[in-house]
Amino acid sequence: MFGLKNGQGTDNKKIAAGTAEAFARLYEEHFPKVYRYISYQIDDTAVVEDLTSAVFEKALTKFQSYNSEKAAFSTWVLSIARNTVMDYYRLNRKELNMQIENIRSSVPETPSPDEAMVKAEEIQLVRSYLARMSPQEQAIISFKFGGEMTNRQIAKTLGLSESNVAVIIYRAVRKLRDRYHGVTP
Repeated sequence: MFGLKNGQGTDNKKIAAGTAEAFARLYEEHFPKVYRYISYQIDDTAVVEDLTSAVFEKALTKFQSYNSEKAAFSTWVLSIARNTVMDYYRLNRKELNMQIENIRSSVPETPSPDEAMVKAEEIQLVRSYLARMSPQEQAIISFKFGGEMTNRQIAKTLGLSESNVAVIIYRAVRKLRDRYHGVTP
């Protein structure tokens, strides 16, 4: 069958099963990071879910070509996520809008209507500040806080130096803080 000698078909099935198990473990581990990364960029939950699914479909299709010596799996899969989001915006001709994950704090499980309104306003304000940042700042903030990537992984993904990424993160967070506290418009 297909030019295989006796026993080789069984070996190939074992390799395929091992690959499937390895991918399943990586999927479970990295799904939340990819989902958060995409949700930082897109405000539509259904689209975020579809794109996250597309990322892992692409990753599964190309998994045989993944080389752990070139990049960590998280870097590789978040690069696929970045390209998928860029393709989405290219196809839909939408402007990138940053989204921030719901702010988790020590607020009670069911906040009062006033607290919920204040929190929603704060989140919208932070989103508007994020949307005013450069596309590079938005991408780096998304990788750092949405994708939970290290500065080294971000640098490798974007082709920047690690120190440049650190400076951009520092300045972007400072801009957000200053705008939020009314220091700058």
